[in-house]
This record gives sequence, C-alpha cells and structure tokens, in this order.
Amino acid sequence: MGALRAVTLLLALAMLTVTYLVAARWTTPRRAVLTVLLVLCGLGFLRRLPEFLNDIGSTGLLLVVVYLLTRAQEHPSSRALLALPPFVLAAFYLRYGVAGNLAAILLAALLAYGPRAWLARGRQLAVAGAVILAGLVPHFVHAIQVTGSPLGLVFWATSQAERQFVGDGLLYYLAIFPYRLAGDLGGVVMAAGVVAAYAAVRRLRRAGEPGPQTRRWAFLGLTSVLVFVLLGVATDGEPRFVYLPVVLLTVLGVQALARAAGEQRRRLLAGIGALALLTTAGTAQTVAHGAMPGPTGQARSTVPVARALAADGTPCLLVTGYEPESGWYSGCDAMTYRQYRAAGPPAPGTRVSFVRYERGRHQPGDPGLAKLTRGMERTVLRLPATGVLGEAHVVTVRVPD
Repeated sequence: MGALRAVTLLLALAMLTVTYLVAARWTTPRRAVLTVLLVLCGLGFLRRLPEFLNDIGSTGLLLVVVYLLTRAQEHPSSRALLALPPFVLAAFYLRYGVAGNLAAILLAALLAYGPRAWLARGRQLAVAGAVILAGLVPHFVHAIQVTGSPLGLVFWATSQAERQFVGDGLLYYLAIFPYRLAGDLGGVVMAAGVVAAYAAVRRLRRAGEPGPQTRRWAFLGLTSVLVFVLLGVATDGEPRFVYLPVVLLTVLGVQALARAAGEQRRRLLAGIGALALLTTAGTAQTVAHGAMPGPTGQARSTVPVARALAADGTPCLLVTGYEPESGWYSGCDAMTYRQYRAAGPPAPGTRVSFVRYERGRHQPGDPGLAKLTRGMERTVLRLPATGVLGEAHVVTVRVPD
C-alpha cells in the first residue's frame, strides 16, 4: 500500500510540474503558476487525487507530447519529434485509454499546421513513427495472444464503457462543461479559453500566413475539442478522461484574460490567483469531509471481505461489483458479474467466489447467481456487516477439471 501511494503521489507531482513547465514556455512563469492553481482548485481533479488512478500521470505525458509537437513547428532546427516516442509509449502503456487522446492530438496537429508543414519534417516523423511502432510490438503480440487482434485489447477496453448509446459520453461532457470539470472559478477561465480557441481558429482560416502563436492556440483549442468529441463518442463520460483539454483550455483562458485586461492584467491575474488559493483550500475540505467518507465507509465493507477470501496458493477469482479493491486486498483476480458472463468459465481448478452485499451494486439476485453456479458444488459463507454495504454473502465454487 505504501508503494502504491508513493507511486501515485509521484505521478501527481510530475503531472503538476509538467503543467507548470509547459505553461511557462507557452505563456509566462507567473501565468503558469496560476494555471496550476486553477487545475488544483477544480473538484473534478482534486477529488481523484486520492484514488490511485493512472489518468493523472498519463495527462502529464500527453502534455509533453503536445508541447513537443508545437516546438517542432515553431523551431525549424529542433529535433523535438525525435523525443516523442518515449512519451507516447509511456502514456500508452500507463493507460490504454490515451489512444483516443493521441488520435485527437494528431488530427488537431494536422489541421492546425497543415500537411505540408509536417511533410517538411518527413524524415524525423518517419523515425519517430518507426520507433513508436517498434515499441508497440510487445503490446500487439500480447493482444494477439489474448484477443486474436493487435488492437483487440484497446477495442475490448472501449467495449467495457457503460454507455447507453453511442454519443452519450459527449452529451455528458456538454452537460457538465465547464464547472464540473474545473470548478466555478476554473470553469470561467476555461470558458475564456474556448472563446480564445475559437478566435484563433477563425484567424487561422482567414489569414494567409498566420503566425506561430495563432497556429499554437488553434492547435491547443482543436485538440481540446477533438478529445471531447472522440472520447465522447467512443466511451462513456468521465471527468478524469478529459484532464488534457481541461489543462489546455485553462492555459488558453489565462492567456486570453491577461491579454484582454491590458495594463490591468497583473491585478486581474493576482486576484484570480488569490481566489484560486482560497478555492483550492475549500475544495480540499470538500474532498476530505464530503467526498471521501463515502468511499471510506465502503472500504470498511469490501476490505475485510477481500482479506477473508485471500489467495491460498491456488488460482482464485472474485466476482463482485467492487472488483478493484477486492482484487487488490485478496491477491486474487477480480472481475464484475458482467465481465464474468462475457468471459465464460475460468481455468479448471480455479476457486471462484461470487460476492454479494446486502446493499451492493451491480450484482445478481438469487436466480441469477443460481444460474452462474449451476452444476457446481457450492460453499456458502456469510460475513457480518462492518461497513455501509451491510452483510456479505459469498458463494464459492471450484471449476471442475
């Protein structure tokens, strides 16, 4: 547990550091500090920090990818494209879900800078692309072994989205934009970033030879919009999926407000910074006393059950609506009931425990459980209530040889 917390902390600190460094290169160091504060003050970000998710770390890597693409175009002698592969590969292996973000970044780069600008760097692009493909070979090999297709794991992950129809993720993002993503204060700045991005795209279309800053702001704006669209169509909506556009639109918004304020920009940005500090403190209190008691109370139910079903040296599988924590604390494989139905029976000799809670989620009733365990000898275990989920009812079977 200590190692997990340490890794998560390092990933979060790395992401915030990258946000500062990239924003400082695109704007100024002071505006970069303000950008970091605005990202922190949003409930959509700060709420997820204690949850050990890989979305935060992958966002930092994607920011580096975006920065390297802008540097490659703004400095003709730069070899930034040759530095792309390690960051692209690290982001992908940290979280397969960044495939949609990477597709949006590449499409936005093509639209903002044009095919000719990238063909002029064709040799570096070819080298970077070859290295990335070579780095993906282990993933492709494993995906073929598991699914029969080199892209099977990515498509499988997409299929696990709990969406009601194609595009409901996009409707979700439209419904919560921008305040649920960045908070009230950050939402205002993000809205200013959207206006700035729209203005940059208009200048890009009208100008004969737009300047590098116009192309850069258009690129950041197009990336943000395309991430929302592609992910909104491909999967269900989650604020943690779209941290990248939140950061990019915040950078754009800070820059746009500074320009609009003219000579009063220092006072305006200082005022926003003071409000951001207060909002961050308030958001942290909301997370600590409002958002976290729920998961903590849930853990008081799931952790004792998982430990009671801990691995005993033989293959074991827990089927439950709370599969991440159940798998972690038991040392067994874990999956949801939906995944179990789709995957079919596990390997012979596996001890399978079907866990249901008195007030649990995503779990079948008695008829559904009887169907899953039909024809197998059952062992029933009842564990007393120790948390908000109530009593646990566990039916264990062993897959016959």
